Order: sequence, then structure tokens, then C-alpha cells
Amino acid sequence: MPESKHPVYGPTYAEMRDPDLLDPVFRACAADLQNRSPLHRDNLFNIHWLDARTGVSAFLVPQAVSGLAANLVVMDGGTFPSGSMKVGPAYAMLMERELNEGIRPGSTTVIAPSTGNFGIGAAWVARVKGYEARVVMPSGMSRERYALIERYGATTDLTPGSEADVNLTLQRTQDRYAGQSACAVLGQFSDLANYRFHRHVTAEGVRRAVQGLGLDGVDLFVSAPGSAGTLAAGEGLRESFPDLCIAAVEPEECSTLTDGGRGSHVIEGIGDQMVTLIHNVHATDLVVRVPDVHTIRGTAVFSGSTDDIMAMFGVDADCAVRLQGRFGPSGICNVVGAMQAASYLGLDQSRTVVTVATDSNDRYRSVLDRLSNNLGRQPHRRDLSGWWSETRELEPVRQVLDIREGDHRERLHGMKRDTWVPYGYSADFIDSMQDRTFWDREYALIEQLDLQWQALRQPPASCR
Repeated sequence: MPESKHPVYGPTYAEMRDPDLLDPVFRACAADLQNRSPLHRDNLFNIHWLDARTGVSAFLVPQAVSGLAANLVVMDGGTFPSGSMKVGPAYAMLMERELNEGIRPGSTTVIAPSTGNFGIGAAWVARVKGYEARVVMPSGMSRERYALIERYGATTDLTPGSEADVNLTLQRTQDRYAGQSACAVLGQFSDLANYRFHRHVTAEGVRRAVQGLGLDGVDLFVSAPGSAGTLAAGEGLRESFPDLCIAAVEPEECSTLTDGGRGSHVIEGIGDQMVTLIHNVHATDLVVRVPDVHTIRGTAVFSGSTDDIMAMFGVDADCAVRLQGRFGPSGICNVVGAMQAASYLGLDQSRTVVTVATDSNDRYRSVLDRLSNNLGRQPHRRDLSGWWSETRELEPVRQVLDIREGDHRERLHGMKRDTWVPYGYSADFIDSMQDRTFWDREYALIEQLDLQWQALRQPPASCR
């Protein structure tokens, strides 16, 4: 039997969007495996936003924290296998490669250019599916990232620099691995499976989250692009909420989308000095700049004790437990960006803002240690309270750019063309992305991909 005919395993897009399509006994068994046996292959069926016991993995940020009149909902990406929702796009990309190219474990090495969370997710998916994996990433990321990648059995190929130097990882990937028959490059910045996952799966997770919280709809969706895949959830949400505004957040020190700035910053996972290929810039409405110091300090604020959180914000113990440890720096960046965008738009108490915490604080202990070392001690409650007050004092009129005005979207499209033509994409192909039909056509592939996957897949049968 040809290699491409060997059975494959894992969920369809439809099952990631709605895991209730799975047999309920199997789903409950798979959910139990996530903590008990995290490398069991049935954990692939835990790649979704729904929690079998508590509903959608999301929480409402108290007004005492956000300072907003509007409701602020955070999707909790740290509940996914591998500890980040980035595992979803990694799985989707590999699934589509198995379908379209017939790759299988044993003869193919998965290559994942990343600055961390996507690489960790790709390493986990590869391990569970039986592939060898290599993550191409900068050498200056948090040590926890490298440890998790190694825990899942992957190797690393390190390039100089940190988050703002991701262009070097792309060039290394192009030079060493692209076109190699034994390598499957999962290109999160350019692979439209990333876009499909978020437009289909994350958007539905958001819809269910707001419904479960008793809210009427979504008025603003906010996400900071690393790959920009998560922004596609906003496009999916527009099918239900056509007036929804989509805001992209970036580090103030690396204001690429705002004005072409390409400075260094310390927010791991975002601000990669480019317009990614899969970013539909014509669907984005606002760009919000957040100073990176607020994201590191904000991570420390919500890494404090529950007593500190209760005292600072006047919330009860249950709320403090929900907030504690839920945010890494990029999650805080999203929350602060959401606060700024909502204030800029003047959203009132009848409106709802949704953003995403991509991971949690467990992979940033070393980052917080550096903060304490720079301070010369552990932060006191007064430090934490003062830091968050400074964050809430940012002025939206200075931090937000409305790219619906002027020629900003055309400028961003030109930056995309300049970035990706050298990697072999034609200008005509990139220019076709200016038409909405390009994105709708790519999204519509999901139905056929699912049919092909079901025909080839070994059915999920048990949780042995």
C-alpha cells in the first residue's frame, strides 16, 4: 500500500469546532487523558475550546480590573494540550500536509519556525503522531520554551536574537529545509491552515463563550499578531456579528503595522517585524500599540498571590483564582490592547470585547525572575498595584490607529508583498489577497478537507 494510503489519526475541523460531534464516552475518556497521560494520541481530540466539565474555556474580566464599561471576555488558550492554543494551528497544518502530500511518520521530519508557543505545539503534535520534529527559533527566548520543546522530544535549530529577529528563523528555514523531501515545514506565518483553524474553530469558541456568559454578541475582537492567525477568528465572528470591529495589537517598540517600525521588544510571541502572508489586512480595522514594559509588569501582577489580587482589585476569592497565573506577556498585551481599543471606540455596558490569552504564566518564570532581579527584590503589592494603574492611564487616542481611514491597508498590503515575494510567492498571488473572495475560497476548503480526512482516518475507538 502506498505511504499516502496509510491511516491517519486525529479530529476533523468540524470536530475541533464542535467536539460534541464525538461519541460522548470517547470524548470524556479523551478529556481524562489530558492530565493523566498527556502524550496519548487520543489527546489530539482535546484540541478545541470546549471544556467537557465547565463549558468553553473563557472568563469575564471584572470591571475593577479592566476599568471598562464594556464586558471584557478572555479566551483561555492555556487549557489546550501542550499549554497553548497554538497547538491547534500546528495540528491543522500537519493534518493538511498528511492529506495533500501523503507524508507519514518514519520518513518525514516536521520543521517548525517559531519563537516558542507554535514550536511547542508542533513538537507535541509531532510526538503524539510519531514524527521527529525540529523547531527553528531565536536563541533569546525564555528558557521554559526550550525545556518544553525538549520534553516533547524535538530538537532545536537556534538563530541569533529574540522575538524581533524572527526573520532570521524564516531565512534559516528557507535555506536549510524548504524543498527537502524528508522535511515538512509547518509555516505558521504563511500556511493558510492556520487561518482556517481560527476562522472556523476559534470563532465558534468565542460565540459559545459569550452565549454561555449570558452576553448578547461581540462588538470588538482583539489579538496581537505573531502569525496573525488568531485575527481570522474575527472574520468568522462577522458571519454572526457583521458590525464587529477587529483590532490588531503590537508592541510600541516594534510598531510595524502602525508606521513600519522594526525595533526590539520583549513580548514573546508577537511583534515579528512583518505583515504575515495569512494576515487579511483588509479585514483589520484598528492597530493598537502597547509598551512592552506594561506586559511584563502585568504578567507579574496576575502571577501574585490570590490575596494580592483580591486586595488590589476588590474581587472575591473565586475571581482571584480565575485570574491568577492565566496570562503570559502576550495575553496581557491583548488585554491592555482590548482596554485601549474599547475605550477608543467608546463601548458602553451593553457591548462586549473578546480577546485571547494564548498561554499562561508557567512558561515565563525566567522572565519574571529577570524583572525581580532588575528591581533588586520580589515585587511588593504596592509595586503591582502601581504598575497596573500606569497601564490604565495609557491614552487611547495616542495608542490606537484607525486603519479604515486613508491608505493604511494598501500600505500594509505593500509591506506583505515586499516580505513574501523573496520567499517565492508571486506578486499576483499576493495581490489576489486584496479581494475578499480569496479568503472565503480558502475557508471553504474545510468541508472537502474534512471529507477526505474522514475517508482516510482510523476511527477513534477507545482510550486505552
